[in-house]
Amino acid sequence: MKKKLKEYLLLNIGLILITINIHFFLAPNHFVIGGTSGLSIVIHHYIPNWPIGLILLVIELFLFLIGTLLLGFQFGLKSLYCSISLSLYVLGFEKFVPLAEPLSDDRIIQLIIGLVLDAIGLVIIFHQNASSGGTDIIAMILNKYLSLKIGLGILLADILIASTSFIVFSFESGMYAIVGIILLSIFINYFSSQLNLSKEVTIISSQCDDIKSYIVKELQKGATIHSAKGAFTNEDKDIITTFLGRKEFQKLKKYITIVDDKAFVTVHNTSEVIGNGFKRSL
Repeated sequence: MKKKLKEYLLLNIGLILITINIHFFLAPNHFVIGGTSGLSIVIHHYIPNWPIGLILLVIELFLFLIGTLLLGFQFGLKSLYCSISLSLYVLGFEKFVPLAEPLSDDRIIQLIIGLVLDAIGLVIIFHQNASSGGTDIIAMILNKYLSLKIGLGILLADILIASTSFIVFSFESGMYAIVGIILLSIFINYFSSQLNLSKEVTIISSQCDDIKSYIVKELQKGATIHSAKGAFTNEDKDIITTFLGRKEFQKLKKYITIVDDKAFVTVHNTSEVIGNGFKRSL
């Protein structure tokens, strides 16, 4: 129950970040950065009496059906929640925090800030094995069946929607849309890799057995032992190699300092580790 509550809390945090981007940055500036939000902004231009949130709800319910069929019921259930919640959040912001004009005359700054918030929100939602709806559902389908990076999938799925900005609004808005899509895919890939960041740790120590036992029993991670010989001492030594998350690495580093403060440790960041105890990178 606690895990579920945490999961849905994170989902709502991600949705609120996306909503802030739509309401305060995309809609007022006519930024059509693909996705259902961009399509909703375009449709709203022709049907101004319909709130963007309502248009968004109709589109996302349709795409939700596709996601359920191809990605399974559990995915669909959480994504249905996200689709409805996002639409309601947008409707709520439109009602209670109406915005008559852009926050600033500097469209570039608004574009960048909005996209950073959007990318963080999307990555949080993806990490809960869900989708905010829209073209990211299509991107996750491409990721599952073709192993295509989600950032690239969103880029390919959104480019057609963004191109309508050239016709509906202006050439300048169209250029902002294209730049925005590229930046969004870069931000998503960056924040996704940071969220999945793991540590490749190599340890040379006189207390190899104790450290190995700590990794396996306390951290519940695997390790590989290599036999080596020192170039200066000609002594036979064991080298431990293991892959850990950030919190686990901090615990191991503290333990190594206690049992052998002269241990030689190298650490490398890696954004994708596939195997027991690790999730597949987005």
